[in-house]
Amino acid sequence: MTKSLSADAPLVHAGCTLVQSSFGAFTEIGAGSRVMNVEMGDYSYCDRSCDLANARIGKFSNIASFVRIGATDHPLDRASLHHFLYRSADYWPDAEPDADWFAHRASRLAHVGHDTWIGHNAQVKPEVTIGHGAVVASGAVVTRDVAPYTIVAGVPAKPVRRRLPEPLAERLMALGWWDWDHATLRTALPDFRAMTAEAFLDKYET
Repeated sequence: MTKSLSADAPLVHAGCTLVQSSFGAFTEIGAGSRVMNVEMGDYSYCDRSCDLANARIGKFSNIASFVRIGATDHPLDRASLHHFLYRSADYWPDAEPDADWFAHRASRLAHVGHDTWIGHNAQVKPEVTIGHGAVVASGAVVTRDVAPYTIVAGVPAKPVRRRLPEPLAERLMALGWWDWDHATLRTALPDFRAMTAEAFLDKYET
């Protein structure tokens, strides 16, 4: 663990549980978060008390506090919903965990694209894809895929409007600035701060 943002290891705050997960450069995990079977890309972070499971998260993803991604399932078609069915060894010393059920849950990946923002207390369900540049409003429950550069809100989440017009969104995805190296990002920082998306594209497209 490190005490500041680093290219070498995630900044992990107090009280976190990390299981079978990997983290890119300059990532951060907020206090009290649980992260299981997650791949988190460079510069992405989650704020405090997040619960992230079975997810592939792109670069520069902004995940607010109390977000839940990839909530695990209970077996709806069995005689019981309870986890004694699959966490059986916790209840009987001669019983094995249900490995097939755990594998099934782990396979139902949620995907979060690059440069996304998931608001406070939002949920993203398993097997949902959040497109690049998309925004999920606070408290939303996302049960269906979200198109790139689209803002969604509500329960269940529905499109509110586009974050950027589709032609600009397509140009940004083609530019792929999230794949620039750290030094290039630093050089472009003043333009990220001062320019509109269109002006930025006009300058950096080749």
